[in-house]
Amino acid sequence: MSTKEKLLVSACLLGANVKYNGKNNLINISKLKEKYEFIPFCPEVEGGLPTPRPPSEIVSNNPLRIINISKVDVTRYFLKGAKKALNICKNLNIKKALLKENSPSCGKNFIYDGSFSKTLKAGQGVTVALLIKNSIKIFNENEICYL
Repeated sequence: MSTKEKLLVSACLLGANVKYNGKNNLINISKLKEKYEFIPFCPEVEGGLPTPRPPSEIVSNNPLRIINISKVDVTRYFLKGAKKALNICKNLNIKKALLKENSPSCGKNFIYDGSFSKTLKAGQGVTVALLIKNSIKIFNENEICYL
């Protein structure tokens, strides 16, 4: 049985081809394997969206509304994936997550502004907001040194 602390990790950062465009965001986090057991997770795929899929952005926070580039409302998929992430964290006693910045699910500090113009704004993705609300500590790929 592993005595390592479990770390929820965006599956795309581990090389899984789950991004909207069917690709990944692979980064080298092999050093973290000494300290953590990785639990790969993609909220968008787990929420029911296919890969590849049209890109999505948050267009409203109150009420929450996420649309894809074809103007289809995909909010329910993002909420379902966020709830699944929280359930995994609760069931496996996960206290930390390493998630992909800028994503409408996993962005910690920045997300795209909803205009599909590649413009970032300060904000949090749906999964990050729910995990933070439930005391899960979030890190992005630029904050690996703090893990």
